[in-house]
Parts: sequence; structure tokens; C-alpha cells
Amino acid sequence: MNLSELFADEDYRFHMGLRRGPAAEFFQPTIQHDTLVEERGCWLRQAPQTYSTFLPESEALLDECMALARDWGSITPEQQASVTALGAPQDRGLRLGEMWEPDFLLLRADAARQFQLVGGCVCFPSSWSLAEKIGHPMEFIHGPVPGLNAQLGRSIDSFLAKLAPGAAWLRHNWGLSRSPELNQHPSRPLPRLDDSVTLAEVWLRVEQQALVALPASGGVLFGIRIAMRSLAEVKRDATTSDRLVRALRTMPAEVAAYKGLATARERVTELLISRS
Repeated sequence: MNLSELFADEDYRFHMGLRRGPAAEFFQPTIQHDTLVEERGCWLRQAPQTYSTFLPESEALLDECMALARDWGSITPEQQASVTALGAPQDRGLRLGEMWEPDFLLLRADAARQFQLVGGCVCFPSSWSLAEKIGHPMEFIHGPVPGLNAQLGRSIDSFLAKLAPGAAWLRHNWGLSRSPELNQHPSRPLPRLDDSVTLAEVWLRVEQQALVALPASGGVLFGIRIAMRSLAEVKRDATTSDRLVRALRTMPAEVAAYKGLATARERVTELLISRS
């Protein structure tokens, strides 16, 4: 992850920031595969309904998703066959979630070309609950983010409707956290940011996202990988540090509150600009 590419040299704003990239590369196993899959399996065994839900409407999308995963080399033909043999979408989706490194969501267009979330396996959420989003359209899913629907809602729906098969479209989101843990489900009692944090306690949390068309089923595969970097590392990169400070200073108050930064952003800014 290139830190200098995370922040634009501008005031804070929502932007889609999409670029084309190889889907196979995003979904293929990495050197962290065993560690990630082991942790994913732990959460899925502990609370499968919390981290994995697939509605009946997801079945065709899930079939197409698994076929692509096989073609990309991220699962073997034998693994694909073992998933298909399970039958029910809920069982199949959960099993794929145990084998795949990234979290993933399945979006399906209705008759009005509005995309709804019909399935997903999300073991490493960034303070949101899959159970609260499943079955709802994108407008509802993005509703808690202040100003997002007003600024980008139509652009997101239009982009998804026109998504062409082939390469993935890649983007990222960022946030700050007081915990380096990958799983930041809102039900977990993790420490929160406030005005007492130290440099060693703050982490930059980046969601690397990939959108892939599922043309046969009329759906979209949405992959998510999480990358964590300490604020100390960010501070050592002068360009990234300066741009993060600018983003924090110009972020609307309601967005800062949504991101859990209302009482912490002044302190984080001080930590970034101090010489110590």
C-alpha cells in the first residue's frame, strides 16, 4: 500500500476515486493467506450469522462468483465443487468466506435497476453490521454517512448499472482507529478514539475495495481488504502526514462524528505536526 496515494492534495470531500485493475490480483491469495483465513474461520465459527448472510436471491450471483474465483486461481476446482455441493446459498457463501482472503458482498439489481445487498461475508467490518444492511438498497446502506447520498448517491447507482465485465474497478476508503484489530464489528468492546490518545495508540485503517461485474446474473461482486498502518508510520511520510492533517482540519463536523473523530481529530492533528 503506497501511503502517498491515499490522500489527495485538497480539502476533505467524498469522491469515488476509481481506477481499473486486474480482478484476479485483488482476489488471489497473498503471503498472509494462512493467517487471514485462520482468523476468518474463527469468527465464522463463533458467530456465523453475524459475519455471513446470503439471501435466496443471491444464489445465481454466488454461482457466478465462485466460477470467477476458480478462473482467477483464488479457489481450486475441487474447492468450487465442495462449495456447490452444499446446496443452500447461506451454507455455500459461508464456506467461500472461509476460503477467500477478502471480505465480499453481492449486489443484485431489481426491476428499477436499484442495487440491493443480497449476500455477504464480512469478517473484518469497519464499525458496521452486515445484519443491519442485508436486503437493503445502496441508498439505505450509505444513509448513515452524512452527505454521501447527496454527493455521490446517483453516481454510485449509475456506475454500478453500467459496470462492464472484465477488469475490476478499484478504490479505497480510510479511517482512524484506536485498535489495530481487523475485526472492528460494532458489537466488540474495542477502545475508542478521544482527546487522550498517544501516537502509539492511533492506526490508519484503509479499506481497499474492488467492484467486479457479474454479467450473467446481473449482479456485482464487491471485495474488501483491510490494511492497517500505525500513525507513527504515517507521520514519517511527510506528504501523507500533511495531507491527512488537511483532511482532518477540513472534514465537516458531522462526518468527523460519524468516523468517531469528533473528540480526537484535534489531538491527532497535534500528534502529526509535533516534532517529537
